[in-house]
Amino acid sequence: MNGKCLCGNVEFSIDGHLPHLYQCHCSLCRKLSGSSSDTATFLNKEQFSWLKGESMINSFKTETGYRSDFCSKCGSNVPHLMDNGKQFWIPAGLLDGTGKSQIAAHLFVESKASWDNICDYGKQYEEMPDIEILNKILQEISR
Repeated sequence: MNGKCLCGNVEFSIDGHLPHLYQCHCSLCRKLSGSSSDTATFLNKEQFSWLKGESMINSFKTETGYRSDFCSKCGSNVPHLMDNGKQFWIPAGLLDGTGKSQIAAHLFVESKASWDNICDYGKQYEEMPDIEILNKILQEISR
């Protein structure tokens, strides 16, 4: 499976099984996405490779450590290596398809926008769950 930014200058490839997805409803992800949430997943480093455009990527990091990597031409969020050094954060909207992946979890639902209605069966967390718990949920085989 492949993915790319809006202008196509940054492209990447995913090898193997795509984990399930999560939606983060925190205020930072709402600002980043311009919507009610940001939809993404985590992927093991060995499954990810850049096809082109890695030099086109810029980064922004807040004082609290919130990170956003984006294409310097079109501004699309793009994958980045997570702080654990073992996984890439993958924005789902860049993927050419998601196969059988589903929304498995909703994060920071305590701070979701008042107009945001969660209408699926993904597990809801008031804040960020332990990363290992979230990884386990995302890796579960399709229900």
